[in-house]
Amino acid sequence: MGTFAFKMPDIGEGVVEGEVVEWMVAVGDSVKEDDPILSVMTDKATVEIPSPVDGKVTKVIGEAGDILPVGVVCIEFEVEGDGNASSTDAAPEPEAAPAPEPKAEPKPAPTPEPAAAPTPAPAPSPAAAVARAPGTKALASPAVRQRARQANIDLNFVAGSGPAGRISHADLDAHIAGGASGASSTRPMGASARVEKNGTEDIKVIGLRRKIAEGMISSYTTIPHFSYFEEVDVTALEELRQHLNATRPEGAPKLTYLPFIMQALVKALEERPECNALYDDDSNVVTRHEAINLGIATQTDRGLFVPVVKHVEAMDIWQSATEMTRVTSATRDGKATADDLSGSTFTITSLGRLGGLGATPIINKPEVGILGVHNAKDRAVVKDGNIVIRRIMNLSSSWDHRVVDGHDGASLVQLVKSYLEHPATIFM
Repeated sequence: MGTFAFKMPDIGEGVVEGEVVEWMVAVGDSVKEDDPILSVMTDKATVEIPSPVDGKVTKVIGEAGDILPVGVVCIEFEVEGDGNASSTDAAPEPEAAPAPEPKAEPKPAPTPEPAAAPTPAPAPSPAAAVARAPGTKALASPAVRQRARQANIDLNFVAGSGPAGRISHADLDAHIAGGASGASSTRPMGASARVEKNGTEDIKVIGLRRKIAEGMISSYTTIPHFSYFEEVDVTALEELRQHLNATRPEGAPKLTYLPFIMQALVKALEERPECNALYDDDSNVVTRHEAINLGIATQTDRGLFVPVVKHVEAMDIWQSATEMTRVTSATRDGKATADDLSGSTFTITSLGRLGGLGATPIINKPEVGILGVHNAKDRAVVKDGNIVIRRIMNLSSSWDHRVVDGHDGASLVQLVKSYLEHPATIFM
């Protein structure tokens, strides 16, 4: 038998390091070649790393949230034959991401047994906590914790079979199958169902959430934002939208407001090119783009992503709707490529059904502006001296005041307003 040391691979596109999102294997697991072993996040995408060999996992280096440079050994296997590692050529472990002791040594710390306590049964009683090292809490992934919360199960009462007693979905299944549904003991007749709660849960900011946090900090601390708000009467646009949806070509997507806004932005940005630009802080250069590549802020189960509809200036209303649907759906399904998630020159963020009256969206750096779209509602407004019902949509925008003057940002929004209120002009 030999040792095979696997190094963090070069994922390409200039990536020099990756953040550990999730280990899919643990010490002691047997894997086959091409089985997924590790999920890694880079600045551009999340990538699953497959096993290079058949073997047994003997060591994993780094835990969720650790940064591993390309070329450092991240996992070792026991394999048939000589393997590829020796005492002289094994790569050193990165200082910033040491192998956690509990994972490398799954043996738990000794715990004194309580007096007169019976030998624990294979399935622990919901009235008795599982023995763990003093000062430690139950180890489990965020997905397992969420599932336990939904089932009203206290993980301190669940036996874990993983390294250091880590609780898996299978452990949770076994706990539920054993008839345990929570940690509460039987209440006396007539006792209140409400109890004091003093627990806390520490959630490590890692993966996409950390990337979002870093991006927001960078944008908000380096860009002097100014915001501009406007109301838009989309009554005529709604009539056109309903008509086009009722008569749309076979196979064409149903139109929301966003494709119209995208097309209105094409015309508006062509008139205000200073708003379709990227600002390089380091070189103090603003690059204006002829191509109009619109980022569409998209909320997913994994966090906020910004897939990009590229070259909207070359698309009609149906093409832009189709491509927007493709990239946002791929993003929600976790299938978007790095190309789908890069290259935007201006971003649209929509609160959808949440609507709201206004917001101050954070600029998607290095862009210089962002447009926020709120849901359209029927409102009583004064028109030609009469109170009438019109469909009104609010727009919010933020701008980089270093390179976009107040007049320029306001003018862009006013152009969009004009096109949306007179939708025929979008297509002229």
